Amino acid sequence: FTSNQIQADMFPFATWTKVLRDTLADEQSHLMEPVPVWGCLALRQAVSTHLQHFRGMYASPAQIVIGAGTEYLYSLIVRFLGTKHIVCLEDPGYAKVRRIYESNGMSCRYAPLDENGISIDALRKLHGSIAHISPSHHFPTGRVMPIARRYELLGWANENEGRYIIEDDYDSEFRFTGKPVPTLFSIDAVGKVIYMNTFSKTLTPTIRISYMVLPRTLVGKFQENLGFYACTVSNFEQYTLAAFLQQGYFEKHINRMRNFYKNHRNQVIAKLKESRLWQMASIYEEDAGLHFLLHIDTQKEDSVIKDQLQQRGIRLRGMSDYTYDGSQVIPHTFIINYTAIDPQDLPEVLEEIYQVCIN
Repeated sequence: FTSNQIQADMFPFATWTKVLRDTLADEQSHLMEPVPVWGCLALRQAVSTHLQHFRGMYASPAQIVIGAGTEYLYSLIVRFLGTKHIVCLEDPGYAKVRRIYESNGMSCRYAPLDENGISIDALRKLHGSIAHISPSHHFPTGRVMPIARRYELLGWANENEGRYIIEDDYDSEFRFTGKPVPTLFSIDAVGKVIYMNTFSKTLTPTIRISYMVLPRTLVGKFQENLGFYACTVSNFEQYTLAAFLQQGYFEKHINRMRNFYKNHRNQVIAKLKESRLWQMASIYEEDAGLHFLLHIDTQKEDSVIKDQLQQRGIRLRGMSDYTYDGSQVIPHTFIINYTAIDPQDLPEVLEEIYQVCIN
């Protein structure tokens, strides 16, 4: 239940191979040219069009920076904005983000969440100047930040000139019900939001292509400070992905992935409801993203449950694993990453969890 890897057979190998072969034939001169830190123009144009059509974002190719993974792009942000900033992270949240910022010399503080997302009052009390958030589908709570809180957050950023919001659009492609909430970037009129996304979840983590979108007000400064860097993604992959986007293959792939994982999620939930564990369990935040929350009505400590399941070969993580001080913000609530689960294996596994929780 801890793996969030996509299934290998979902990758469109035949189509990708065709596009790669065409790219090698048609873009030979471009493939040999050095590429600046922004990435190749063809891919930035394709990403710009994609964001306009699917996220309602209007960003020119000049605002887009291509990089080998979001971790690299976070480190670029630190070099760009400087280490004087204090970054406020969501608590609970993804610990790796904190480690990246701190390893690059930034100070981090932790803002708790309420039912609408990161607390604005906490941001003010922590005196942070950067808020790093994932409003489209927060990990691990699964919450989607409502539009009212997004405007509140923009209001916080506008209170001081040096404040910024880093919007990680995590799992935004996998929303199964309702209309997507507009990105913070698309409703930001002042230039306070740096938008981040990746193709790692939608294609494969091994391609390592992510991108960020800068507000227009920061484009010149970014070029001045970091324009001497080279792009970390190979030309071969950039031009291939550009064609993959331009020719409509990515849209077809996303639709196929969304339908597959919606059906897969439904199978997992159906098996859960057929099990004895369902007598003492409930699920939350299952309508978006590639995980949901499982709450178990038990008196056992989370740590004991996890240890006993680990001895039986079952890996399960609770909400306390994602808080920065280890506190149980929502006790007896576990994160179910369902992408790597075979529903046929679930009856036996769920019975094991049931036995551990009642004994």
